Amino acid sequence: MLFKNRPDAAKKLAKLLTKYKNKKDTIIIALPRGGVVIGDILSKELNLSLDIIVARKLSSPLLEELAIGAICEDFEFLNEELIQGYDISDEYLKKEIEKEKTLANKRETLYRQNKKPIYLKDKTIILVDDGLATGATMIAAIGALKKRKVKKIIVAIPLGPYFTIEKLNKLVDEVICPYIPDDFLAIAQYFENFEQVSDTEVIEILR
Repeated sequence: MLFKNRPDAAKKLAKLLTKYKNKKDTIIIALPRGGVVIGDILSKELNLSLDIIVARKLSSPLLEELAIGAICEDFEFLNEELIQGYDISDEYLKKEIEKEKTLANKRETLYRQNKKPIYLKDKTIILVDDGLATGATMIAAIGALKKRKVKKIIVAIPLGPYFTIEKLNKLVDEVICPYIPDDFLAIAQYFENFEQVSDTEVIEILR
């Protein structure tokens, strides 16, 4: 096991981000839910503000676990290779996008509890999650942040597969990822404890 739990992973990650400590123009943006636990610890260790961005996976009609893309705010990322490979119809895609956008808006309202989002234009963003697999939701979040005209994006995650890290390297200013396992199967296999994070926990952290 690489990590005991999410807080352990966050503390290891914080050591690689010390150059951003106390930087007034740097904001930590976390992907709920697991990413918010990581973001909370990073924001305390580095003395930075924390906010969220809600991205949702678009699932294949054949296999719910398979991400054929993701949405985040008004940005859509579609994995054309998978969509064509599985012959997924435009009609299905349109419905799936609408469904996930509605869910994303509901989640955001629930998590924020009337708290206004932080203004991000011209800011350096440290975008965090508790790990990466296909990277679809992370790619959608990057696209949405670019639309908000941020200055710089640094992706910080405890672990992820090489091919996903390579993809992200082309999209952002820097990727900080201490563990890139050769035998990557799922994020949970590298954690002793990887319990689901509840909505209540996210709300409490953001409060």
